[in-house]
Amino acid sequence: MADRTLLSARWVIGHAGGRHVVHEHGVVVIEGSEVLFVGAVFEGEVARRVDYGEAVICPGFIDLDALSDLDTTILGYDNGPAWKKGRVWPESYIARGPYEMYGPEELAFQKRHAFAQLIRGGITTALPIASLFYREWGETVAEFEAAADAAEALGLRAYLGPAYRSGGQVTDEAGNIRAVFDEARGLAGLAQAADFAARIEGRAGGRLRAMFAPDRIETCTEALLTRSAAIAAEMGAPLRQHCSQSPVELRLVREQHGCAPIEWLQRIGVLGANWLLPHGTQASEAEFDLIAGAGATLVHCPLVSARHGGMLRSFPKARAKGINIGLGTDTHPADMILNMQVGMMTARLAEGMEAIRSEDMFDAATLGGARALGRSDLGRLAPGAKADIAVIDLRGSLQTPDPVQTLMTGCSGRDTRDVWIDGRRVMTDGVIPGVDEAADAIRAQKQFDGLIAQYPNRTAGHPPVSEIFTPSYERAAP
Repeated sequence: MADRTLLSARWVIGHAGGRHVVHEHGVVVIEGSEVLFVGAVFEGEVARRVDYGEAVICPGFIDLDALSDLDTTILGYDNGPAWKKGRVWPESYIARGPYEMYGPEELAFQKRHAFAQLIRGGITTALPIASLFYREWGETVAEFEAAADAAEALGLRAYLGPAYRSGGQVTDEAGNIRAVFDEARGLAGLAQAADFAARIEGRAGGRLRAMFAPDRIETCTEALLTRSAAIAAEMGAPLRQHCSQSPVELRLVREQHGCAPIEWLQRIGVLGANWLLPHGTQASEAEFDLIAGAGATLVHCPLVSARHGGMLRSFPKARAKGINIGLGTDTHPADMILNMQVGMMTARLAEGMEAIRSEDMFDAATLGGARALGRSDLGRLAPGAKADIAVIDLRGSLQTPDPVQTLMTGCSGRDTRDVWIDGRRVMTDGVIPGVDEAADAIRAQKQFDGLIAQYPNRTAGHPPVSEIFTPSYERAAP
């Protein structure tokens, strides 16, 4: 009893019979790191009680493509094409030698800052993703050692592994994009990632696990992917590969291998059930069939796709093929509720009003992520599951008769009030112990401004910042 905590609220989303169920005026009892009871009335004794009132207690969200840096993709929101705006390395930048635009302390800070943002949005399990555009080549083991320390201190459940690659995209001043390769460097990155994986697996009482992240299919060689797949399979670790997300990627893969991206993965024999595949917006129906046949997971990132005029075509069709679908944030803000809402809208734009319901997207943010990771103890509130819980405040929302529909129509990640991970209360009333939100926001902005100032160095033609990022309206004279 000394280890038991009872949580109550107007709404509780539990799990029974293989699917989520809703309890009105329900309770959740935590014992240690696990859920002991979910239902209407708990007859046993407890050490403490927390009543959240007009709120929904639900399983914490699982973010399979979790934003873990200061997001540079937002700089391309109104500024394109990408090759002209610093989103592709120019040949002159390659000639002088790519370099790190952040120092070690800045890289460590941005991971910790991003992890806190994930928790604030009710995300309890995260697989970090960061841009390599401003990096010398790939992510480093040193920054992921710092990331592991941050995740452990904050209480986040995380699958960690530095991104590595065999090559990168380069453009000339006319916008002709090609890939350049250094396979030896990519294989060295994999070896370092594998060493890190062996050391990180199971740390923090099992909250920290290993993952493998070969970055972007058009900049990975067959040797890198086959070795990655073998090591990940041997460890039982997830492997995430961004693919089928842009016309440039499709062109480069077809030039390199004579086929579409998912077809190439299947052809070289690597695609398997532990593969996580963001984004799929350019995938063909035949490729969706290959994903389904391999038992791989499609990682849907609705917000970042929609911001740039794309969408998954389509969520209902992919699900009908038997594909497991999880969700990722991938861009700022790291708001899973917002991603679910945008995912609903784009799915209905693609297939019509009746094609999808709120619970379908909520399942993807919880159960889909758990299936992707092979974890029956995550993504649900049921006896024996991990006590990974998000409490969403509904006092400022116009409530529908259903809590999930209310989340989809009247809430955002900012409405997350409390978060519990592994039975530990890691955020209370929006406050994360040891984190100064205001000071961190100032530091993050200063760091981001410093990155923007360096953009001319890695933009074709090296124009000034004022030409790379054009303002929405003319600046008034002071």
